[in-house]
Amino acid sequence: MKLSNSIDISIIIPVLNESVHISTLLDHLQANNSLGNIKEIIVVDGGSTDNTVAMAKAKGAIVISSEKGRAKQMNTGAKAASGALLYFLHADTFPPNNFDLFILNAHNNNISSGCFRMKFNTSKKFLQFFAWFSRINHKLCRGGDQSLFILNDLFQKTGGFNENYIIYEDTEFIGRLYKISNFKVLPQHVITSARKYEQYGSIRLQYHFGIIHLKNLLGFGPDQLYKYYKKNIIS
Repeated sequence: MKLSNSIDISIIIPVLNESVHISTLLDHLQANNSLGNIKEIIVVDGGSTDNTVAMAKAKGAIVISSEKGRAKQMNTGAKAASGALLYFLHADTFPPNNFDLFILNAHNNNISSGCFRMKFNTSKKFLQFFAWFSRINHKLCRGGDQSLFILNDLFQKTGGFNENYIIYEDTEFIGRLYKISNFKVLPQHVITSARKYEQYGSIRLQYHFGIIHLKNLLGFGPDQLYKYYKKNIIS
């Protein structure tokens, strides 16, 4: 069911070597939206060396290239988007059934930006505990894995994602949105992959993410946050 004749959604997915997830995600999006509300699905590739691009094209997505970097890729996708609403989604995050209707209903209730609650695709109590906090409408509980919808006009007014941030770009941007819009956490859940926690260790990774949050609150800049991330997480 198309909820509105004038408002539609552009989905923007930044990718880099996501052949494991991209086909499954695109199939999921097609199966779980209501006909007529999705204007386009834009996959923004940052230089994949696997089959991500070919797989995305085979599923009917618009594929464009960008410099590597999630902030740069999402900004590039936003520039190419023609929908009145932008929906930013990670390649390993799966939105709920009828996600488009939930987003459009939020828009019809004068919500200009927001996200969903989040669950991990794991039964580990530790990660379930931290995912529970995604229901709290505070910027400290936000992250890109919860996905993000925003009016295209509002996105353009903000200047988009700060490309100086190699990491933490979602949280930095959403922090700005809290100051200028009525940001809303919708009660439905996206399901996101716990692959990084499985790779690096749940407690270890959550600890370092906590330190990055703290460093940001203390005024550390994007280069310092990435330096810490590179040293302690991907070293």
